[in-house]
Amino acid sequence: MNLQPVGIRAIALNFPSIIRTNDYYRENYPEMVAVAEKKTLARLFAPDGSTDIWSQELAPYMSDPFRGTVERRVVAADETSLSLEYRAATDALEAANLAPEDIDLMLVTSLFPEQVTPGNAAFLAGKLGLHNAAWNIESTCTSALVSLQTACSLVRTGEYRNVLVVVSTTYSRYTDENDTLAFLSGDGAGAFVVGSLKQNQGVLGSKIANTAATCGAFYNEFTTDEQGNIKMFIRGGKGASKMFNETTVKFIRLCCHGAIASADVSLEDIDFFAFNTPSAWYSRVCTRALGIDPNRTINLNPLYANIGPTFPIANLYHAAESGKIRENDLVLVYTMGSSSNAGASVMRWGDVALGPAPAPGVSFSQEQERILTPH
Repeated sequence: MNLQPVGIRAIALNFPSIIRTNDYYRENYPEMVAVAEKKTLARLFAPDGSTDIWSQELAPYMSDPFRGTVERRVVAADETSLSLEYRAATDALEAANLAPEDIDLMLVTSLFPEQVTPGNAAFLAGKLGLHNAAWNIESTCTSALVSLQTACSLVRTGEYRNVLVVVSTTYSRYTDENDTLAFLSGDGAGAFVVGSLKQNQGVLGSKIANTAATCGAFYNEFTTDEQGNIKMFIRGGKGASKMFNETTVKFIRLCCHGAIASADVSLEDIDFFAFNTPSAWYSRVCTRALGIDPNRTINLNPLYANIGPTFPIANLYHAAESGKIRENDLVLVYTMGSSSNAGASVMRWGDVALGPAPAPGVSFSQEQERILTPH
C-alpha cells in the first residue's frame, strides 16, 4: 500500500522543576522503604513462581524497593499539567517553525487535568491563542500513539494540514506519597507536530488492540486530604501482577508484529525500537519477546520513572537527540495502556526538528550512556 508520506515533523519535551531521587524517600519515608514489599509494589510487581519472560526479567529487581527507578520528575506547587503542556507545545511549534494559526487541529491528552472534566484541550488552545479545532483524546498510556494514528489519517484525507499533539502526565498529584506506588511515578509532557513529509517517510503501518484483559489493574479512589479537600489517588488493584504476567508478552507480539505486517517490512528491517518503559525491566521483556538485540532500544525508566503516555515522545526525542535515530531509519514505537489499548506504529523517520533538550537530572550526566543503552 502506497501511503501519502505523513508523520512527525517536530518533537519537544518539558519536565517539571523538581527531581526526586531515591534518597528523598529514604530520608523522608524510611519506614515505607523498609516495608515496601507489604505495600502496592507487592501487588503490582511480584514473582508468581512462573518461568515466563516477565517473571524472569522482574526477578533481579525484587531486592530493590524502588524496582530500578533512580529519579522521577515531580511538579512543584506552581506547576500544572497545563503549564507543562504549554511549554512542550510552544517548543514543538518553534522547532517546526510554525505559529498557532498554522495549526488546524490540536489533540490533547492530560493524565490527569487539574479539573475533573473536561480535559485541557480548550484551556490549552486559549493559552496558545489557537483558534481552530482542539480535541481531548484519551487512551491512558497509548494516547500518544492513538493520537498519532488519528492525526496521520486526518492529514492524509486532506481534512487538516498540520496537527499538534500534546500529552502530559502528572501522576505525582494523584499518587499517595505514603504508598510505594509513588516510587514509580513521574511527571512530564511532550508534544509533536504531524504533517506531510518527504516521499517514503512517515508512518507506514500501525496496530492497535484493546486491553480489556487488564481492566482492574489500577483504579481511582476519592478521599480527602488533611485540609478536608477532595483528592483522587491512583491505586493498584488486586491481581494486577498476575494480569501483567499473563498479558504483557501477548500484547507486545500482537501489536508489534501487526504493525510490521501493516507496514510491509520485517522485524530485521527495523533500525530502532522505542518501547514504553513503565518499569525498569520492561524494555528487556520487549526485546526478549521479539527476539531482538537490546542495543536497538533505550530504557528511560531509571531517569523519569513511569511517565505514562509521555513515554513514546520522550523515547523518540532522546533517541533522536543522542543520534540513535537518523533520517530515513525505520522506527517501531510500542506502548501498552491498562484498561485501554496497546499499540505499535512503524515509521520511517524524517528530518525531525527537536525542541530544547530537557535539563539533566542529578545522575543523568554520569549515567546517560549506561541508561540509554540497555545491557
